[in-house]
Amino acid sequence: MSVPANPPAAPVPAALPYLPFTRPTIDEETIAGVAGVLRSGWLTSGPQVKALEAKLSAHCGGRPVRAFNSGTCTMEIALRIAGVGPGHEVITTPLSWVATSNVILEVGARPVFVDIDPVTRNLDLERVAAAITPATRAVIPVDLAGLPVDRDRLYAIAKQHGLRVVEDAAQSFGSNWQGKPIGSFGDFASFSFHPNKNVTTIEGGALVLNDEREAKLAEQYRLQGVVRTGFDGMEVDLVGGKFNLTDVAARVGLGQLPHLAEFNAKRRELARAYFEEFAAPAAAALGLGLPVADFTQSNWHMFQVLLPAERLTLKRAELMAQMHDAGIGTGVHYPAIHLFALYRRLGGKDGDFPHAEYAGRNLLTLPLFPAMTRADVRRVATTLTALLRAHQRP
Repeated sequence: MSVPANPPAAPVPAALPYLPFTRPTIDEETIAGVAGVLRSGWLTSGPQVKALEAKLSAHCGGRPVRAFNSGTCTMEIALRIAGVGPGHEVITTPLSWVATSNVILEVGARPVFVDIDPVTRNLDLERVAAAITPATRAVIPVDLAGLPVDRDRLYAIAKQHGLRVVEDAAQSFGSNWQGKPIGSFGDFASFSFHPNKNVTTIEGGALVLNDEREAKLAEQYRLQGVVRTGFDGMEVDLVGGKFNLTDVAARVGLGQLPHLAEFNAKRRELARAYFEEFAAPAAAALGLGLPVADFTQSNWHMFQVLLPAERLTLKRAELMAQMHDAGIGTGVHYPAIHLFALYRRLGGKDGDFPHAEYAGRNLLTLPLFPAMTRADVRRVATTLTALLRAHQRP
């Protein structure tokens, strides 16, 4: 008997609420603290931002940290501090949020993509050396889903070729490399505190710097290039932007930071549960590609599976729609950057980076956030497994 191409999804039982792919956890103390900031009358950058920067610096081993209104401008500012500009090249991965390469264009440089390692889904460091030219000035690695890029090999390459490193650690706050927190060593590290990250400031980010000179430059770039002295002294000697974080956002971050270890421990627990569910014979036989099972270094920002496209009669979007109809949210992280129209105009084309392209077409992000339960994981895995079985090619 043939299976219908698109069998109807089962209706969502009334007892089961919609399960999004992510949701922040914000406690009442933090909500009350935000109300206190609103009542204080100091809403833009002020004492809360300074307090957040001090806490972040402590997390990063005492290195200078400056807070910003996004985890995108932090990378742009790091490139500017490093002197990267027109005529220069920056190596990065094509499997990331497009911001990672857009910031390279923002400073007038050229992004040079290198394919991913199909196992880790991070930048393939074996391929980086071949992409280095006399114009190369920096490399931007991405810790996809919170799994750290091999920092030892990364910095050995950077040192050998005299390159700056801007770690796109947007997804790896709370991850570590061989026991050392990401951001506590190395060159620049950029964090994001968007609501889908492990801790949030609603919107916001932070840049870890190497010394106070760089920190002062970051402050200039953060607010229109202005340097103030005394009560009325003001000078501008470089072009900055409007990238400062508000005290309201910083207060949210200060409420989130004490829960980082708890949040990440719960994420690891849920990730283990996913592995257990997908290890069941019925699921294992479907050919679903699982992430690296790193429960020591990764913060498990996301749990991404690789759909076995060759075995299925439906496309990813159709599968996501059926998961949605079953009351489960999913995400796509990310389409291959070089295949966007902007990057095609710069020379990108199909087949340039096959591993990143395959991942970009077939990765599916499943729900993973601290408020989830073991039963939620089973529900997601059971629903996905049933749909994959129903849509197997004959």
